[in-house]
Amino acid sequence: EKADPQKTALLLRKAWTLYSVTPLYGFRRARLRDYARLLGAFIAAEKQKGLAVEVGVELDIKVALSSLADIRGSELDQAALLVQLSSRSRGSSRNSEDKPLWWGWFCSVFGEELSENVPEPFTCLPLFLSHGAESYTALVGSWFQKTFDCCFRRLAISPLNLSWMVAMWAGCKLDRAASAVELVFSVPRLAQPLEISYAIHPEDAKALWDTVQKTPGEITQEEVDVFMDCLYAHFHRHFKIHLSAAKLVKISTAIASAHCDGIVKILHSQYLPGVLMLLTELAISQIQ
Repeated sequence: EKADPQKTALLLRKAWTLYSVTPLYGFRRARLRDYARLLGAFIAAEKQKGLAVEVGVELDIKVALSSLADIRGSELDQAALLVQLSSRSRGSSRNSEDKPLWWGWFCSVFGEELSENVPEPFTCLPLFLSHGAESYTALVGSWFQKTFDCCFRRLAISPLNLSWMVAMWAGCKLDRAASAVELVFSVPRLAQPLEISYAIHPEDAKALWDTVQKTPGEITQEEVDVFMDCLYAHFHRHFKIHLSAAKLVKISTAIASAHCDGIVKILHSQYLPGVLMLLTELAISQIQ
C-alpha cells in the first residue's frame, strides 16, 4: 500500500528471470552513485574487449542504482535495489530521454531466515530478477560477484512449487475481471515435444480452492494436493488423459505467471509482496 505506484509499475507485466544471490560483502547503500560509475566503466570496458575506460567519463551506457524502500517484508529486510541500464543516443542533446536497455533488482521480502544468521558486513538480498538481454545480466552479475564476493545462480521452479503457486493465486480475490487460470504440461518420453494446455475459468478455480481450503489464510501441502488432484480428475473425465503423468512446466493466473525455467511475470500490484515473499523463500532455500 505504501509503494510508489510509478516504481511499482516498472516491476509489473515484465518477464523477469530469477536468480538466487548469496549475501553481498561490504555493500554500502550510501555509495550507490559510486557503484553506478564503476559498473558503467566495467560494462564499457567489457564491451570494448578489455580496453581501459576511465571512470567518470561520459559513456554510451548510463547506469543508475536506486533503492526501492517500500519493497521489503519487514524492518529486518533490506530495501530492494534497482539497477537500470539505458543507452544515450550519439549526438543527441543532454536533455533527450535515455532509451531503457535492461533492468535488474535485488530484494528480500520476509527473508529473516537468512539475514538473522549473517554477520554485519554482509547485506542479504537473496532474490535477483532481471529483464533484458542475457549479455547485460552476465556483465552486471560478474561485476557484483567480483565487487561484493557473492554468487549468482539461476533459480528454477519445481513442479511442486508451481502447483503451490497456482493453488495460492487461484484463490485470491480480485476487484476486476480475472483472466483464466492456465496450466501447461510437458509430456515426457516422446519423439516430438508435446505440451498440453489446461485452462480453467477463474471463478471455477476459486470456488474449487474455497471448498478445499480448511483455514483461510493458511495453506497446507495436503490442500494443494487435493486441489491439483481435483483438476486432474476433471481433465481425465473429459479427455481420458492422466495429467499426473506429465510435468507441470508453466502456470498463469491473474496474479502472476511462472515457468519452470525460473521466469516470472507479476501482473497485480496488490499481490506483489506475496509473490516476492514466495520467490524470496525459494531463493533462500537454494542458497542454504
